[in-house]
Amino acid sequence: MIDQRTSVLLTDLYQLTMLQAYFDRGMNDTAVFELFVRKLPRERNFLLAAGLEQVLDYLANLRFTREELDWLLSTGRFTSEFLHSLEDLCFTGDVHAMPEGTVFFLDEPLLRVVAPLREAQLVESRVMNLVHYQTVVASKAVRCVFVAPGKLLVDFGLRRAHGAEAGLHSARASYLAGFSGTATVLAGALFDIPLYGTMAHSFIQTHADEGLAFENFVRSHPGNTTLLIDTYDTELAAQKVVALAAKWRNQGIAIGGVRLDSGDLAEHARRVRRILDAGGFGGVRIFASGNLDEYKLRDLVASGAPIDGFGVGTRMNTSVDAPYLNSAYKLEEYAGQPRRKRSEGKATWPGRKQVYRRFDQWGHMAGDVLALEWESLAGVPLLRPVMRNGRRLVVSTPLKDVRDYTAQQIAALPAPLRALEEAERYRVSISDALRELARSVDETTPSQLTCGAG
Repeated sequence: MIDQRTSVLLTDLYQLTMLQAYFDRGMNDTAVFELFVRKLPRERNFLLAAGLEQVLDYLANLRFTREELDWLLSTGRFTSEFLHSLEDLCFTGDVHAMPEGTVFFLDEPLLRVVAPLREAQLVESRVMNLVHYQTVVASKAVRCVFVAPGKLLVDFGLRRAHGAEAGLHSARASYLAGFSGTATVLAGALFDIPLYGTMAHSFIQTHADEGLAFENFVRSHPGNTTLLIDTYDTELAAQKVVALAAKWRNQGIAIGGVRLDSGDLAEHARRVRRILDAGGFGGVRIFASGNLDEYKLRDLVASGAPIDGFGVGTRMNTSVDAPYLNSAYKLEEYAGQPRRKRSEGKATWPGRKQVYRRFDQWGHMAGDVLALEWESLAGVPLLRPVMRNGRRLVVSTPLKDVRDYTAQQIAALPAPLRALEEAERYRVSISDALRELARSVDETTPSQLTCGAG
């Protein structure tokens, strides 16, 4: 059976039909592709790079199985000679990339692949898929972090995620961006992300008495339990929690928090806070959820609502206001010759590139320059070598370390870029050498370019 999680067939058909044509013509010289975003969504002043770890794992394990090759042969689209050439295919190229958590802007390559043409071409769809989604979610999640500093933020997105992988990668990307943890258990096991959870309304409804439901749950989970109190009457449930908590306190059982999931969260939180405080339980936290995003979090925090943490799900892991990026993975060099796409509205900058970032005296980002790889300019180069000859140069970076690096990146952002509203665009300049190369390529017609073979 073909494993849908790792299959090389998780690609677009045209990747394979191009490979057949390349094979027929003997074309397999070194190709250079770069992944970048053409335009930032209006709702985003910057983006956060994410997904590199999964890309490197994919490239390191790229292989066709016998079953996959047999199925391709059965389609009648490909020759047996071509499919035979894929039997020993693996990724043998080099990769340069921005570290995960790096702030980036339009036209800046997040990742560069240098490899024999068939390898560099084949991986396009899956590489874009892995980087695009996590970048979208991380860039949304960090906005929640901005507006709710110091609050507990938990990914609640699995149940409405667009598939299992999206649910897992949403948990990873949001934690990378500064969330406190996730409710998705497998994400905790795979990525060592802290797990948080409460209970569902169904647990309350299975009991004839709400207070009994609270007591049964606490008895099973006596360590810092959070109780869901809005199944029926929110304030009445808060009073029940106070009465029961007083009894439990004598037994050494503490209630960590209560959760609100509906209605006017700010007003309910104020009333519940008064009830808890009056009962002597000022230390019990209030946690809120229910179709939240950075805009609703901003309003709740600005209102002074006494809410200590938030569960954020659907609107984040679908990035509802900016659900996709205008991203591209484009050929910039082949057989030693720079290449440049000149399609209207989609022109690219040719050649292997680097991004140099300058900082002001306070350590804030002060402007980027998109340059050719060989240029040595002022600033910090953002793309780093991460894979050579198909092998990773460093072991997998712990996600907690990536999270710390992301926090450093965010700390260097100019204040206007942290706003939820559109701000003046950050300056990304093009080096003179890159402009000159583009002009030179434009003056050379495709028929004059040397096509490599072999």
